[in-house]
Amino acid sequence: MPGLKRGLRLRVALAFAIFCIVVVGTLGISLYIASDDIEEAHIEQIMETEMDYMLQRYHESRNFVPQVGFHLEKYIIRDPSEESRLPSYLQGLNYRRHRVFKGPEEIRVAVRHIDGVKFIVAYEIGLHDQRQQELRLLIVLSLLSVVGVALVVGYLLAGVLVKQVTDLAERVRHLAPGDGQGATMIQPGQDEEVAQLAHALDDYQNRITRMLRREQEFTANVSHELRTPITTILTSCELLVTERNLSERARVRVGMIEAAATRMGEQLQALLFLAREQSLGIMEPVALAECVYDAVEPVCSEIYRKRLNFEVAIEPKAVLTLNRQALHTALVNLLRNAVQYTERGFIRVNFSQSRLSISDSGIGIEPFYMPLLYERFFRGSTQGEGLGIGLAIVKRICDHYGWIIDVESTPGKGATFHITFPASQAVALTNSSQFL
Repeated sequence: MPGLKRGLRLRVALAFAIFCIVVVGTLGISLYIASDDIEEAHIEQIMETEMDYMLQRYHESRNFVPQVGFHLEKYIIRDPSEESRLPSYLQGLNYRRHRVFKGPEEIRVAVRHIDGVKFIVAYEIGLHDQRQQELRLLIVLSLLSVVGVALVVGYLLAGVLVKQVTDLAERVRHLAPGDGQGATMIQPGQDEEVAQLAHALDDYQNRITRMLRREQEFTANVSHELRTPITTILTSCELLVTERNLSERARVRVGMIEAAATRMGEQLQALLFLAREQSLGIMEPVALAECVYDAVEPVCSEIYRKRLNFEVAIEPKAVLTLNRQALHTALVNLLRNAVQYTERGFIRVNFSQSRLSISDSGIGIEPFYMPLLYERFFRGSTQGEGLGIGLAIVKRICDHYGWIIDVESTPGKGATFHITFPASQAVALTNSSQFL
């Protein structure tokens, strides 16, 4: 379940990482602020210690001359004229604490006056600044390291936490509708929450199984009850046609009854396929031209009545291995639609490069009807008869068998439906045309 892993696992890992960021970030900020205070206190302590030491040595010996170091400078000014011998950045400083700069370096200066004598302690704090920058860098690197480690560890921990859920999801994914009888999602060792979810899934699957069983029983009963009278009608029509004294007018009407009954049987089988998505037959080699002529037979009388040209451009040896009944049902619906919505002109069927095309010169399809074309009971025109399920049946058949259906249409100039079969099918094709 990649979606589950990307979702729940990632959220747990991010939550764990954010928690670590907050904790480590708070600690880092606290250390940063504390380090400033500690360094300031350290600087003050050094300067105070050096000032006390210099005062002590001065009281012990009035001739005491302090040494000047690299980072620490100490001066005793006994006479105002000695002020000019001080470095320029220390001249003119009186009392308390000062911050001065020697180039880019910051220097802290402490000044005291005792009995007319001026005592100066100057301390260059570059080492403290360097140490503080190193501490800041360490805090940032630590934060980044913690974030990376937290994401990895959090993701691994999340995988352990959601493993039972992903295992349950995987079992559900491989469970087909109606397989709930005897199958259970509850497994030993499941956590209480996962066990509750598994129990709920078991209940839901059992309800689906019962519902499917009722639906299958209902459709089976309906199919039986409807096919029995259709078979009776067709049988009666066959017997009536054999009567010698039957008038030609009566024979035509019997033929119409037989055609209507045959159409009812085909629609019944197509409706059952829509409802249950059951297979319409077996996979077998099918001669496409022969299948087209079989499919057009129920609408031949309408083609003759409208004086339409019916053209078939399919090599007689063109054969595909597919479900004959499925292709027959799709062709019957497409050809019936083409005839219904065409008053003059032609109906053409051709096959090229694994694509079967059915074209007509009828009223065409308006562009705004295209998104609704394969919806059940949708009819873009009041012309012709039908329930508006023909194209829905064709689309469902194509989706079921992996065929691709698409349409090209210009309003007022006709439409062309294409069915593209898998390219792996063996096809024999040359250009030839036959006319009805």
